[in-house]
Amino acid sequence: MKIALTKSQKVYIFWKGVLDVIFSFLAILVLSLPLAIIAIITKLSSKGPILFKQKRLGKNKRVFTIMKFRSMKVDAPIIPTPLLTSQQITDCSTKWGLFMRRTYLDELPQLFNILAGQMSFIGPRPGAANHEDYLVEARDSFPHNAFMVKPGLSGYAQIELNGKKHTSLEKAAHDSYYVKNISLGLDIKVFFTSFKKIFFK
Repeated sequence: MKIALTKSQKVYIFWKGVLDVIFSFLAILVLSLPLAIIAIITKLSSKGPILFKQKRLGKNKRVFTIMKFRSMKVDAPIIPTPLLTSQQITDCSTKWGLFMRRTYLDELPQLFNILAGQMSFIGPRPGAANHEDYLVEARDSFPHNAFMVKPGLSGYAQIELNGKKHTSLEKAAHDSYYVKNISLGLDIKVFFTSFKKIFFK
């Protein structure tokens, strides 16, 4: 059973959505040249499309198509990366793709998902619409769950788990904490911690 968000949280989420659209538009303008360069390198460095597209679950479990720069080889198995070992990810990735994954450059096309209102800068990471039923079940077990808000480019679970091995229930618990305590202060904490993580990488 879901527990409703407070009135102040709903107001914050509304304005957060407005700012997401504004800042994603500005980010796309500023990063247009780097985005074009990354796209060209991705195309020239290996066979296959520039973008990787996959069906993901958004707010209220609405299905949307997430976009990333393709980091995997074209014959890589269609398996969610949490189910792969580090060595399997390395074997399935292109050399340029590994660099993008380590620096999170492959995530940049999601700025267009944010601009389209499908995602937010900060929020629970969206699970795959297929192959990740275990994560959906884990999230649904919490009254405050990830499907109450838009998924994010980065999230509270990502900074808390920080790449450590974890269960779907642990991830869902962090997502639930974020939704229950969603606020400007928490979003600022997640944003700067994520930026610090990327910078030091």
